[in-house]
Amino acid sequence: MVTRETWRQGVSTGVATTYKLGKVIFPITLIVTILQHTPLLSWIVRMFEPMMGMFGLPGDAAVVLVLGNLLNLYAAIGAMFTMALQVKQVFILAIMLSFSHSLPIETAIASKIGVKSWIFITVRLGLAVVSGLLIHLLWNGGGEMAQYGMVPQQQAVDGWFSIFLLGVKTACLAIVQLAIIVIPLMLGIQLLKDLKVLPYLARKLTPFTRLLGVSENTGVTFIAGLTFGIAYGAGVIIQAAKEDNLSRKDLYLTAIFLVACHAVVEDTLLFVPLGINVLYLLLLRVIGAFAITVLTARIWSLVEARSRQAKREQML
Repeated sequence: MVTRETWRQGVSTGVATTYKLGKVIFPITLIVTILQHTPLLSWIVRMFEPMMGMFGLPGDAAVVLVLGNLLNLYAAIGAMFTMALQVKQVFILAIMLSFSHSLPIETAIASKIGVKSWIFITVRLGLAVVSGLLIHLLWNGGGEMAQYGMVPQQQAVDGWFSIFLLGVKTACLAIVQLAIIVIPLMLGIQLLKDLKVLPYLARKLTPFTRLLGVSENTGVTFIAGLTFGIAYGAGVIIQAAKEDNLSRKDLYLTAIFLVACHAVVEDTLLFVPLGINVLYLLLLRVIGAFAITVLTARIWSLVEARSRQAKREQML
């Protein structure tokens, strides 16, 4: 049931989340802006330039990928706000980060479901690398410079005080844009919780779960991961995995899909301020997760069939 408390809690959570994210984005954006005018960032760029060149990215894109994978998407986006990138380069970074981000935290949380950590890391990094290479090789467009909404484009500055002010302005505007996205998003999530629509949506996912090769009992786990993400939805996912008595195969296949495609609303909308078509970003992420999960399910079934055949032959 939706009450006044639902709206209050949703807005309150949105503000609190924005504050929490802002504490990450503000210092990262400010620091990267200042580093761009020092020899240190130039040294990092030269060191990673050959590797980034494989994806059609400039050397300083390594800073974005490192921040995204070791910290979170918010830190990576904060760094991107300070860089002059083409639309194609922003899209490549966005799809790579969509597949692979917050590795230490999300891997630790997701492993609680009962799947080995190295599988999470291998799947996510593998999808990030393959998707980045394919987009670079197959997409000939996106050569125009990306526009970052309210965030000012790179401009000439004179003196450290001017550099500092530019960093502060860029960081503040980035936080404002994220607040416009995050607060309504948290309100929507609160509405979903209070309306108790997760079990209903889980039943509607039955054809989808069958196609992936997992049981119908995984519906709630899928909804929780897709809606709330690995970190925010960890409690729901872990509890659902226990209560629904999921098999080892169900656990692994569900985990593989969700580590590649989770928090699809939040993670996708976060890239809106970067000026790219997030619909394509979402579709590619879902397709990638679906492909790797179906492939794993087929291989799993084949191995199981051969194992059963070998046991029958031994009995004979």
